[in-house]
Amino acid sequence: MRHDEKAGPTRLHRFDHWLYRGGRPNRLARAINRVWATVFAAGMLQPDRMVTLQVPGRSTGRVISFPLVVADHQGERYLVAMLGRNTNWVHNVHAAGGRAVLRHGRSEAVRLDEVDTGDRAPILRRYLAVSPGGRTHIPVAPQAPLEEFEQVAADYPVFRITPDRSAQEPGGAGH
Repeated sequence: MRHDEKAGPTRLHRFDHWLYRGGRPNRLARAINRVWATVFAAGMLQPDRMVTLQVPGRSTGRVISFPLVVADHQGERYLVAMLGRNTNWVHNVHAAGGRAVLRHGRSEAVRLDEVDTGDRAPILRRYLAVSPGGRTHIPVAPQAPLEEFEQVAADYPVFRITPDRSAQEPGGAGH
Protein backbone atom coordinates (compact mmCIF):
# COMPACT_ATOMS: atom_id res chain seq x y z
CA MET A 1 0.00 0.00 0.00
CA ARG A 2 1.28 3.45 -0.83
CA HIS A 3 2.19 5.48 2.25
CA ASP A 4 -0.28 8.22 1.32
CA GLU A 5 -3.26 5.86 0.96
CA LYS A 6 -3.65 5.21 4.69
CA ALA A 7 -4.06 8.76 5.93
CA GLY A 8 -4.37 10.64 2.67
CA PRO A 9 -1.93 13.24 1.43
CA THR A 10 -0.90 15.90 3.91
CA ARG A 11 -0.59 19.59 3.11
CA LEU A 12 3.17 19.21 3.05
CA HIS A 13 2.82 16.28 0.65
CA ARG A 14 0.59 18.30 -1.70
CA PHE A 15 2.88 21.35 -1.47
CA ASP A 16 5.96 19.22 -2.21
CA HIS A 17 4.26 17.73 -5.28
CA TRP A 18 3.25 21.20 -6.42
CA LEU A 19 6.91 22.30 -6.13
CA TYR A 20 7.97 19.38 -8.34
CA ARG A 21 4.96 18.97 -10.64
CA GLY A 22 5.86 16.76 -13.58
CA GLY A 23 9.09 15.67 -11.88
CA ARG A 24 10.70 19.07 -12.41
CA PRO A 25 11.19 21.87 -9.88
CA ASN A 26 9.10 24.97 -10.48
CA ARG A 27 10.59 28.46 -10.04
CA LEU A 28 10.02 28.50 -6.26
CA ALA A 29 11.53 25.01 -5.88
CA ARG A 30 14.59 26.08 -7.88
CA ALA A 31 15.07 29.09 -5.58
CA ILE A 32 14.68 26.91 -2.47
CA ASN A 33 17.13 24.38 -3.93
CA ARG A 34 19.70 27.13 -4.55
CA VAL A 35 19.49 28.16 -0.90
CA TRP A 36 19.79 24.57 0.36
CA ALA A 37 22.65 23.85 -2.04
CA THR A 38 24.56 26.80 -0.59
CA VAL A 39 23.80 25.79 3.01
CA PHE A 40 24.67 22.11 2.45
CA ALA A 41 27.87 22.94 0.54
CA ALA A 42 29.06 25.22 3.33
CA GLY A 43 28.62 22.39 5.83
CA MET A 44 26.50 24.63 8.07
CA LEU A 45 24.09 21.84 8.93
CA GLN A 46 24.63 18.46 10.44
CA PRO A 47 24.53 15.60 9.77
CA ASP A 48 27.04 15.42 6.96
CA ARG A 49 24.58 13.38 4.89
CA MET A 50 23.20 16.70 3.58
CA VAL A 51 25.41 17.48 0.60
CA THR A 52 25.54 19.54 -2.54
CA LEU A 53 26.20 17.62 -5.74
CA GLN A 54 28.16 19.63 -8.30
CA VAL A 55 28.24 18.33 -11.85
CA PRO A 56 28.72 19.99 -15.24
CA GLY A 57 25.49 20.72 -17.09
CA ARG A 58 25.15 18.42 -20.09
CA SER A 59 24.35 21.31 -22.46
CA THR A 60 26.31 24.26 -21.12
CA GLY A 61 29.16 22.59 -19.25
CA ARG A 62 28.51 25.13 -16.48
CA VAL A 63 28.70 23.56 -12.99
CA ILE A 64 25.21 22.93 -11.64
CA SER A 65 24.57 22.38 -7.93
CA PHE A 66 21.84 20.19 -6.42
CA PRO A 67 21.07 19.71 -2.70
CA LEU A 68 20.82 15.98 -1.95
CA VAL A 69 20.78 13.55 0.96
CA VAL A 70 23.31 10.72 1.18
CA ALA A 71 21.98 7.33 2.25
CA ASP A 72 24.39 4.95 3.92
CA HIS A 73 23.94 1.20 3.53
CA GLN A 74 26.32 -1.63 4.43
CA GLY A 75 29.31 0.69 4.69
CA GLU A 76 28.69 2.39 1.33
CA ARG A 77 27.23 5.80 0.47
CA TYR A 78 24.51 6.40 -2.11
CA LEU A 79 22.57 9.17 -3.83
CA VAL A 80 18.94 8.58 -4.79
CA ALA A 81 17.00 10.44 -7.48
CA MET A 82 13.77 10.96 -5.52
CA LEU A 83 12.11 12.53 -8.56
CA GLY A 84 12.95 9.58 -10.80
CA ARG A 85 15.00 8.88 -13.89
CA ASN A 86 14.25 12.14 -15.72
CA THR A 87 15.84 14.27 -13.02
CA ASN A 88 18.30 16.83 -14.42
CA TRP A 89 21.10 15.81 -12.10
CA VAL A 90 20.78 12.18 -13.22
CA HIS A 91 21.12 13.19 -16.88
CA ASN A 92 24.07 15.45 -16.01
CA VAL A 93 25.84 12.69 -14.06
CA HIS A 94 25.43 10.29 -16.98
CA ALA A 95 26.76 12.92 -19.42
CA ALA A 96 29.76 13.52 -17.12
CA GLY A 97 30.62 9.83 -17.07
CA GLY A 98 29.78 9.61 -13.38
CA ARG A 99 32.33 12.22 -12.31
CA ALA A 100 31.09 14.84 -9.85
CA VAL A 101 31.92 16.68 -6.66
CA LEU A 102 30.13 16.44 -3.33
CA ARG A 103 30.36 19.39 -0.96
CA HIS A 104 29.67 19.57 2.74
CA GLY A 105 32.13 22.04 4.15
CA ARG A 106 34.81 20.59 1.89
CA SER A 107 34.90 19.30 -1.66
CA GLU A 108 35.17 15.61 -2.45
CA ALA A 109 35.70 14.45 -6.04
CA VAL A 110 33.61 11.32 -6.56
CA ARG A 111 32.53 8.74 -9.08
CA LEU A 112 28.83 7.96 -9.16
CA ASP A 113 28.05 4.49 -10.46
CA GLU A 114 24.43 3.58 -11.04
CA VAL A 115 23.26 0.63 -8.97
CA ASP A 116 21.49 -2.24 -10.75
CA THR A 117 17.72 -2.15 -10.31
CA GLY A 118 17.73 -5.49 -8.49
CA ASP A 119 20.06 -4.11 -5.79
CA ARG A 120 18.21 -0.85 -5.09
CA ALA A 121 15.40 -1.91 -2.70
CA PRO A 122 17.34 -1.89 0.60
CA ILE A 123 19.07 1.36 -0.37
CA LEU A 124 15.75 3.01 -1.20
CA ARG A 125 14.37 1.92 2.18
CA ARG A 126 17.43 3.37 3.94
CA TYR A 127 17.09 6.57 1.92
CA LEU A 128 13.51 7.06 3.11
CA ALA A 129 14.68 6.47 6.69
CA VAL A 130 17.20 9.33 6.48
CA SER A 131 15.51 11.70 4.00
CA PRO A 132 12.11 12.97 5.10
CA GLY A 133 11.84 14.99 1.87
CA GLY A 134 12.07 11.82 -0.20
CA ARG A 135 9.02 10.32 1.48
CA THR A 136 6.58 12.48 -0.47
CA HIS A 137 8.06 11.39 -3.81
CA ILE A 138 8.74 7.67 -3.44
CA PRO A 139 5.38 5.93 -3.04
CA VAL A 140 6.39 3.39 -0.40
CA ALA A 141 6.21 3.66 3.40
CA PRO A 142 9.70 3.84 4.96
CA GLN A 143 9.02 0.69 7.03
CA ALA A 144 7.43 -1.29 4.15
CA PRO A 145 8.76 -4.75 3.26
CA LEU A 146 11.57 -4.84 0.70
CA GLU A 147 9.17 -6.33 -1.85
CA GLU A 148 7.34 -3.00 -2.06
CA PHE A 149 10.62 -1.18 -2.72
CA GLU A 150 11.50 -3.76 -5.38
CA GLN A 151 8.27 -2.87 -7.22
CA VAL A 152 9.33 0.78 -7.65
CA ALA A 153 13.13 0.37 -7.80
CA ALA A 154 13.35 0.73 -11.59
CA ASP A 155 11.77 4.19 -11.35
CA TYR A 156 14.33 5.69 -8.92
CA PRO A 157 18.00 5.70 -9.96
CA VAL A 158 20.50 5.05 -7.18
CA PHE A 159 24.20 5.88 -7.44
CA ARG A 160 27.04 4.41 -5.36
CA ILE A 161 29.49 7.11 -4.27
CA THR A 162 33.19 6.31 -4.45
CA PRO A 163 36.08 8.74 -4.00
CA ASP A 164 37.76 9.73 -7.26
CA ARG A 165 41.25 10.80 -6.27
CA SER A 166 42.35 11.28 -9.88
CA ALA A 167 39.49 13.64 -10.74
CA GLN A 168 39.36 17.35 -11.18
CA GLU A 169 36.42 19.37 -9.94
CA PRO A 170 33.82 19.84 -12.69
CA GLY A 171 34.61 22.97 -14.63
CA GLY A 172 37.77 23.69 -12.67
CA ALA A 173 41.31 22.71 -11.85
CA GLY A 174 42.34 19.72 -9.77
CA HIS A 175 42.81 19.84 -6.01
